[in-house]
Amino acid sequence: MLQMRIGDTLVAVDWEDNDSVQALRDLCMDAPLTIQMSMYGGFEQVGSIGTSLPRNDVQTTTGAGDIVLYSGKQIVVFYGSNSWAYTRLGHITDQDAAGMAELLGNGDVTITIRMG
Repeated sequence: MLQMRIGDTLVAVDWEDNDSVQALRDLCMDAPLTIQMSMYGGFEQVGSIGTSLPRNDVQTTTGAGDIVLYSGKQIVVFYGSNSWAYTRLGHITDQDAAGMAELLGNGDVTITIRMG
């Protein structure tokens, strides 16, 4: 089971069942994956995973709480909406749009993904 923290906040994630998430699990098997995120476009935070994951990009309209893979190498967490070709990784289920904006909309953050 993968766990994700945004800064110090543990968030509940409904992870997709796909090759990308399995590769992310494999990356986190021995040690947590810490990703420095950067604000982008006023609706998302983007950070480099440091390696490429399998991708199956489809045109997607995202919403607050969506977690996607961009270009196979970057993880994106949304606090707004965008439409682009992404691979879905999961969705944060315990935060509404206002909660996501509070977690992500006030400057760059660090996320940590680990096996739990």
